[in-house]
Amino acid sequence: MIMNSLLKFSGLILTILITTTGFSQSNEILSEQEGPYFATGIRIGDVSQNEAIVWTRLTKNKTRVNNALLPISIYTDPESGEKHLRKTRRDKNPIIYFPEGHDIETIEGAVPGKTGEVRLKYKINTAKKWTITKWNAVDPEANFSKKFILSNLKSGVDYDLLVEGKPTGSEKISATLIGKFKTAPNTKVSRKVTFGVSTGQGYGHQDRPDGFKIYPLMLEVGVDFFVHTGDIIYYDNLAKNKAMAYYHWDRMFSIPTNKDFHSQVSSYFEKDDHDTWYNDSYRGMSPDFMGDFTFDQGLEVFRQEMPIKNKTYRTFRWGKDLQIWLVEGRDFRSPNTAPDGPEKTIWGKEQMEWFKRTVKESDATFKLIISPTPIIGPDRKTKKDNHANPSFRHEGDIIRSFLAEQKNMYSICGDRHWQYVSKHKKTGTVEFSSGPASDAHAGGWKQEDFTPEHLYLNVIGGMMTVTIDPDDGGSISVNHYDVNGKIRNKFKAKAK
Repeated sequence: MIMNSLLKFSGLILTILITTTGFSQSNEILSEQEGPYFATGIRIGDVSQNEAIVWTRLTKNKTRVNNALLPISIYTDPESGEKHLRKTRRDKNPIIYFPEGHDIETIEGAVPGKTGEVRLKYKINTAKKWTITKWNAVDPEANFSKKFILSNLKSGVDYDLLVEGKPTGSEKISATLIGKFKTAPNTKVSRKVTFGVSTGQGYGHQDRPDGFKIYPLMLEVGVDFFVHTGDIIYYDNLAKNKAMAYYHWDRMFSIPTNKDFHSQVSSYFEKDDHDTWYNDSYRGMSPDFMGDFTFDQGLEVFRQEMPIKNKTYRTFRWGKDLQIWLVEGRDFRSPNTAPDGPEKTIWGKEQMEWFKRTVKESDATFKLIISPTPIIGPDRKTKKDNHANPSFRHEGDIIRSFLAEQKNMYSICGDRHWQYVSKHKKTGTVEFSSGPASDAHAGGWKQEDFTPEHLYLNVIGGMMTVTIDPDDGGSISVNHYDVNGKIRNKFKAKAK
């Protein structure tokens, strides 16, 4: 058998288990009938003053698969025909091998979907009467999910959610999930707002038995919303087809800490290279390493899995004093390897024009651009896929100059696996990096490499909060936390 020979050849021990506890379903009510269920929870996103998007999915089983085996990817040398485990990102012709007796529905973290119908009930938390949607079938072509766009909401209030699921055509509800979220304050209202930021979460880098420490930490600190700046999942090793791409989303959002958090806090999601396709990816790269999974399928899956409408670049206002811009860094980019110059771009012409126009139109006190990759840096010299380095310097210089022209505008970036606050030497623009979701995922920079641009540097995991407080003289405060909840750095500035 090829599997046995490969195991002997590689010395790989497939009996090593991923240690996770049983799935907690404290916010899910289950009936005794045979599903469907909500094992991957809900995602509440792109909340504005009067709108919110609620994503949900029906599942075959009540809980995720825990303490099971993972598959492996085997590559084939095109010249020798030799089968081998991963050597580089240039490996070719991958095939996924499942452990004996397992398939995509029984491996570690699996949460197979199921057909059925879902509906929402929602209300302001102090109200008694629910608004109820119609029953809607989930879409098997979108991983058995359904998005609800809630409109005509009231600004600046707390909403309660009830998500109900049932078999197709049945009258009996099989599972109910409880949730909540806040709507953004009116643009004329000055109110204190705090939000959380994180990037890069590796499934194998969880730091507590039921997931990641940062999610209960953000609930404890108290955030009005959350921004994930990308690398939400990592396709590279196992997503060699579309079905395995969906599996990555299922296993990440069924982790207890993640499922619990996303039922209580609305989020704005960005994608980067690893949750688009693979490392430093752009359209036109050789697909050999990723098997049957294509770049365009990566774009499609992201839109299906996230609580967003259409465009992945968008802007949101939270009261009089805060506006955020979420930019898209993968869909429109030129090849990373192309010569730099006026035609080379990450954002594309349309996004650049939209960004400049909407920033100029904004009268928010503080303006924050949130980018999946660094704009200021500094970054590793070997990286060629962001604005901080020479590969896209021409467009980067345009963006940095524009940011410097704005009052009270700051940059927040994802992608980098260390925490920092830096100030651009030429323009004076300040950028914040939250660092990755866990210490095990931190790295890529040396702690002793403190450059003149750095106001703060720490090669650790954790999360970051941003607070806009009009009652504190009109200020922005950015706190970096380690995974245990200790504040490692505080940045504060008054509005100009």
